[in-house]
Amino acid sequence: MVRLPVEQELRQERAHLLETLESLTDAEFDGASTLCAGWAPRDILAHLIGTDRLGDYLAKGMWIDRANAAQVRRGRAMSRAELTAAGRRWAARPSLFGRCAAAFLLGDTAVHHQDVLRGLGRTRTLPRTVERAVFQEGVLLSFEHNRRLLRYRVVPTTAGLPALGRGPEVRGTAEALGMWLGGRDAVTEELEFTSVQGRLCPAPVTI
Repeated sequence: MVRLPVEQELRQERAHLLETLESLTDAEFDGASTLCAGWAPRDILAHLIGTDRLGDYLAKGMWIDRANAAQVRRGRAMSRAELTAAGRRWAARPSLFGRCAAAFLLGDTAVHHQDVLRGLGRTRTLPRTVERAVFQEGVLLSFEHNRRLLRYRVVPTTAGLPALGRGPEVRGTAEALGMWLGGRDAVTEELEFTSVQGRLCPAPVTI
């Protein structure tokens, strides 16, 4: 079988996410807080499994939030064993759509993996390709949700990534910037905010 661009990295990240989820207690899997507001680890897994099914989005008229909510509801009707088994299939055998969209789905998977880990107070060292994918996903989410990239200039301290946007500067690792652009305010303390005159300024308050 021909491997498509970034497909191997996607398979690896999915496998690492399953390892993380399988290490959780039942209470953590079903109810631990994550950086994705309102979603427990099981909800994140249910959503990510659904990203391989283009039909989920077509059925909701390409309204992403509605499709995501339906995926989570479907997952909540499943036992942990059933959902984890579906997750193992999803990780090992991406759908054709998943393989073709691997460059996009890698970022989505990695951001949600960090949602789980950071929600539990855990850390990990991200492979370079995965960290770049988190940053790229944050850029996409920023335009979709909070428009932060239209109000700030983000400057990655991770080598090899360009500064983007205009306005007061925000500096940090590619991973932290990607999570912040994606609306994860829990990472704000890891970033450095600088005014256009070069002075340090407080982090913005989310309203």
